[in-house]
Amino acid sequence: MLPAFVHHHPSTESQASLPRLYRPEEIAEALGCSAWWVKDRAQRGLIPHARIGRAYRFTARHLAEIIQLYEECPTRSAGNAAAVAAASTPPAARTRAAQPPRPTTAPTTGRLRARPPRRTQCETVA
Repeated sequence: MLPAFVHHHPSTESQASLPRLYRPEEIAEALGCSAWWVKDRAQRGLIPHARIGRAYRFTARHLAEIIQLYEECPTRSAGNAAAVAAASTPPAARTRAAQPPRPTTAPTTGRLRARPPRRTQCETVA
């Protein structure tokens, strides 16, 4: 006699209640990023996911939570002129201005010396 679960056919009602599982490639397409990024973040535990066997799977709820995690809201206030000015400058200019000035090349004190050669595989250790 066969076990009961072999003869069990799920009804359409129970199938309708199961969430649809999305592959990392589908989530990446929805987010506009790479599948590698999605898998990497899931592996690190930085984004919600389900691990089915060795595969990462995502529900619509997971996708909504990922979007919320990476959502950025503006923090400008009406009286903060510095934030308004910083927001209007290009990002490259802001990062260069925020960095301390780099020292100029150090003066050389004499001649350059060559490094000793690397060991080869044929050398024997005495």
